[in-house]
Amino acid sequence: MEDNPLSRRRLLWGAAGAAGAALAAAGLPQLMKPEDKANAGPPGPARKAPVAAGPPATLRRDPSVDYAPAVWVEASESNYTASERPEAYPIEYVVIHLTTDIMPIMFTKFKDPAERVSAHYMISATGTRIAQCVRERDVAWHSGSVWYNHRSIGIEHEGWTDQPFYTDKMYEASAVLTATICAKYDVPVDREHILGHVEVPLSTHDDPGTAWNWDKYMKLVETARRRIRT
Repeated sequence: MEDNPLSRRRLLWGAAGAAGAALAAAGLPQLMKPEDKANAGPPGPARKAPVAAGPPATLRRDPSVDYAPAVWVEASESNYTASERPEAYPIEYVVIHLTTDIMPIMFTKFKDPAERVSAHYMISATGTRIAQCVRERDVAWHSGSVWYNHRSIGIEHEGWTDQPFYTDKMYEASAVLTATICAKYDVPVDREHILGHVEVPLSTHDDPGTAWNWDKYMKLVETARRRIRT
C-alpha cells in the first residue's frame, strides 16, 4: 500500500555510515552522525540540535525544480505516485513535518524503494538548504492518508519533536516556501489548510510537536504571502 506510515522515531542501527557513503557517491554533503534514540538501540548521550552546512559549490541546481532556491535530490519512483496535479487533483493543503532524523538519513530513506515514503521538500535545521525530492505535480507519500497526499504538498524540516528550539532561519525559509505554494495554487493561508502532520485525520504521528511555534510561523507565512504577486 502506498501510504505505509514512516515511524520517524525509528533510527536504522548503523545507518549513518551507509547514508554518508550513499550521499558521497551522489555528490551530496555529509552531516554529523545521528545520536541514538532512547527507543531504538542502546541509550546514548543527550542529543544536540542538528547542524546543517550550506550547499557546496559543486552541488548542481536542477533547472526543473518547482521552487528556485531548492536543489534536486530525487526520491525513488517507488516512493511516490506520478501525477499531473493540479489538473488531476487540486492542491489544497500544505503539511508540515519534522524529520526526527538528519537530512542525509532522510535522503537515503526517500531513495530506498522499501521505505515507501517521501516528501516534496526538505529544509535544513539552519534554514540554509532546501531540497526538492518530489515534483509538486506528483503525489508524495508523506501524510499517512491517501486522500490528503493527493491534495497536499509535504514539507519536512530537519529536527526532533522534543527539541526545544528551531532556528529563525528555518522558520523564515519554510514560511516563504509555504507562501509561494499557497500563492501558486490559491491555498488559503490559515490553519485549516496549513496543517501539522499530527492534524491529518487518523494520523499516527505527533510532528511537528509542541515545540513548533505555530503563531510565529503563520505570521511569517502571512507576511511572505502579501509580498508575493499572484
